[in-house]
Amino acid sequence: MTNAAWFVLIGTLLIMMGLRSPILQRLRLTPSLVYLAIGVILGPSVIGAFHFNPLEQAHLLEILAEIAVLVSLFIAGMKMPVPFRWREWHAPVRLAFLSMTISVALTAVFGYYILALPLGAAIVLGAILAPTDPVLATDVQVRHMGDKDPLRFTLTSEAGMNDGSAFPFVMLGLAMLSAPFSFELLGTWMLKDVLWSTLVALVVGLVMGRLLAQLVWKQRFLSGEGPLLDDFLGLGLIGVVYGICLLLDAWGFLAVFAAAISLRQSERKLAGLHSPSKDAEVALEVPVYPEESTPQHSTRISEGSLFFKESLERLTELVLVLLLGGMLFLDSWSLSAVGLALFLFMVVRPVSVFLGLLGSGTPVRLQMLVGWFGVRGIGSIYYLMFAIVFGLPEELAVEFIHITLVVIVLSIIIHGLTVKPMMSKWWS
Repeated sequence: MTNAAWFVLIGTLLIMMGLRSPILQRLRLTPSLVYLAIGVILGPSVIGAFHFNPLEQAHLLEILAEIAVLVSLFIAGMKMPVPFRWREWHAPVRLAFLSMTISVALTAVFGYYILALPLGAAIVLGAILAPTDPVLATDVQVRHMGDKDPLRFTLTSEAGMNDGSAFPFVMLGLAMLSAPFSFELLGTWMLKDVLWSTLVALVVGLVMGRLLAQLVWKQRFLSGEGPLLDDFLGLGLIGVVYGICLLLDAWGFLAVFAAAISLRQSERKLAGLHSPSKDAEVALEVPVYPEESTPQHSTRISEGSLFFKESLERLTELVLVLLLGGMLFLDSWSLSAVGLALFLFMVVRPVSVFLGLLGSGTPVRLQMLVGWFGVRGIGSIYYLMFAIVFGLPEELAVEFIHITLVVIVLSIIIHGLTVKPMMSKWWS
């Protein structure tokens, strides 16, 4: 396809989505389903108008997926309706860490015994496919800053954390591919990739989010200076937090999500502490989202910059899902790939959610819906490209590309077609 054709295609899709096409509304099609259908038709599976080679373009695809996940995690963190308290967060934390571990283990068992992969490769595959996606799961995410729906909150906060909690297992699998398993390797992995990288990521994210909130508060409300560029502040926080984590060998995805929550909650606390009167408090309100039932104080970085970031998130979703269609061949649909996808959706996700939430007091109905909506997407693409760039053997890389593409495509189709009917029943 020529550059002109790409501009026309993407422009047409953006206009169609911007107008909220009545046809798409009646058919209850998610944007990802539309992008995927067009990408598959134009890609090598049908007319072959374009082909995107993920092996040759692994660096580019890694960066695109990395940006998409970072922006989506920041948006998700900004929309968290409650501060971190164990009473509200215990279920998502258990899902993001305990259920994640179980999911990696079950998928690795399938890879080791059914696909005959080496143990290290099976663990890498499990880590690639285990995290739920914050980019393609927008229909089951928290919609706005006052949305306290328990299903949306649980799925959004889980996706925000498990993109970081999957990283240690990727590193463990890659280490086992390059060196024989030993207790020394396991001990180093536990200390460096689990404890150090996770704790440092949380500290960096929480501290940087709070520091930026205090800095902006002093400049905007105490110093009385002019307006600030909220979009630049939010993007700058993403860059600084992620960069620091890369320097310290910490998990940047987890840190960015924590930074967004810290920024959002710190702004709310500062607004509450420094409002001298009811009139001042009312003056500081920014009613961005009419759906909110609870007034929000002046959280201008988080609220003011969400419009741009949400548009950027949608644009990256469009581009990456189109490219996904351009990577998919008919021979990608092997029995093993489809079998693993169905095993992941029908067995791994429900079982890992049930075991992860065992004894948590989470309602059974909520557990069942959470167990179904384990959307796979851009996060899996990022981890796959990371493993390839890191040095995953080419034979394994090709096999993992086919498997991952099939899993994501089936997730977009199955979850995309069921999300609106099932969510409607949840609210009824």
